[in-house]
Amino acid sequence: MGDSPTVPAATPAIRRLQRPSWASRNYTLLTTATFVTNLGSQGALIASAFAVLDAGGDGGDVGLVAAARTLPLVLFLLIGGAVADRLPRHRVMVTANAVNCLSQAAFAALVLAGQAQLWQMMLLSALGGTGQAFFNPAAVGMLLSSVEGEQAGRAFAIYRMAMNGAGIGGAALGGAMVAAIGPGWVLVADAAAFAVAGALRSLLDIDRIAPSGGGGGMLADLKDGWREFVSRTWLWAIVAQFSVVCAVVGAVESVFGPLVARDSLGGAGPWGLALGAFGAGTVGGALLMTRWKPRRMLLAGSLCVFPLAMPSAALALPLPIEALVGVMFVSGVSIEVFGVAWLTALHQEIPEEKFSRVSAYDWVGSIGMIPLATALAGPAESVFGRTPSLWGCAVLIVLMTLAVLFVPDVRNLARRSRDIRVTTVARDDLADLTGLVTAGPAEAVAGTREAAGQDAPKAAVDAGSGPALPEGPDNAVEPEDSADSQDGGTDEGAGAAAGPEGAAPAVPDDARSLTAAPEGSVSRR
Repeated sequence: MGDSPTVPAATPAIRRLQRPSWASRNYTLLTTATFVTNLGSQGALIASAFAVLDAGGDGGDVGLVAAARTLPLVLFLLIGGAVADRLPRHRVMVTANAVNCLSQAAFAALVLAGQAQLWQMMLLSALGGTGQAFFNPAAVGMLLSSVEGEQAGRAFAIYRMAMNGAGIGGAALGGAMVAAIGPGWVLVADAAAFAVAGALRSLLDIDRIAPSGGGGGMLADLKDGWREFVSRTWLWAIVAQFSVVCAVVGAVESVFGPLVARDSLGGAGPWGLALGAFGAGTVGGALLMTRWKPRRMLLAGSLCVFPLAMPSAALALPLPIEALVGVMFVSGVSIEVFGVAWLTALHQEIPEEKFSRVSAYDWVGSIGMIPLATALAGPAESVFGRTPSLWGCAVLIVLMTLAVLFVPDVRNLARRSRDIRVTTVARDDLADLTGLVTAGPAEAVAGTREAAGQDAPKAAVDAGSGPALPEGPDNAVEPEDSADSQDGGTDEGAGAAAGPEGAAPAVPDDARSLTAAPEGSVSRR
């Protein structure tokens, strides 16, 4: 009778509602906030175009408003990356969300009042693009800092599934709302979404995030980020590849696709269906990557870039809409497989304190040529013809992907079986680090702040200047479960992850500095 009451075990339904162990509080907040902003921003893209048209503008004016947003995004990305690694990232993100909220609210007020003029819409779009330039590198750095352990790939896949799913739903909902209540109220909803997302991001905890190692000025940070970027062959090779791939895909989706749809497929409706199939494919690809963990991440991801040439070829023929929908779905799956593999590689290899400034170079390289490609698409059609231009787009994607596969680091970069990150460490810090290496790789290599103290950066030994980890079974890398290594390849890149038998993981020869990628867009983000 004196026994304490028995507490019932959690039911399956309750267990399903519990947050997985790998989903930290920061990760959950980031994923939720990204879902909210993408839901609003995708509808706002449609609303802003129709707002320009309703104000008496034409297609050229719509392009000017879009360009006004893109130009400052490209110009300020590098500065945004340096700022995000120098200041608390969540504050940069919240400030950027506030800027976007105010600019969209002002845009909505002008549209609802019937007073919107072209220069005003361009100015407000430019303000929003500037905010996004500071937000994107901070968001990448914060996301990569929020995930640890071998489930990073699954976490990134679920994050991207939420992002892409919200994009699909936001575009459909935004289109319906524009038709029902007008573009002004859709812009109001987008401003409210930025406000909600900013409030969620203000709750992020940054106590456990490694501080920036930079002590110089902004220019010194930019130079440091550039050194980190160019010191990784696999990184700059893939960014160079995607500078062409993203430009070509952007030209096809923005210019050639609508023209082919108008002349051969039945108009905007079928083309919208094809784009929807691409979005559904990205969700399917993210779902696939929650289960599949290829050991050689970049090899598997790069092979999945080849299908991005298929939409250009399908439009060049052109295929009937049913076949085009299938092609677009496959290409959506493929780019998402690459996107998750890319984020996982960056999470594993980049110094945490330099995530944002290096990701800014990735962003600039990936999107910098898109405005040029879309501007040249029309002249290319006039000079070469539409069909040859589309075949040229497909060939460019294939050639750039073949070229990047000749880079050994792209083929051989291997997934490590533990959450071991390689970062740079100053020689002055080696005395502090020497006391850590006897504790084993979990504390010394990962450099957790609990092990190193609150003032010690997350660090592992620089390849050219640090002490070697002691030999012993405690420092051996555990082999990854064969069920998680289904890419069918041999482990020819495993040497980058582990040393001789019974030894600690060896730091790669190029481990002096390492690198990160984006919210939205066809480019790997």
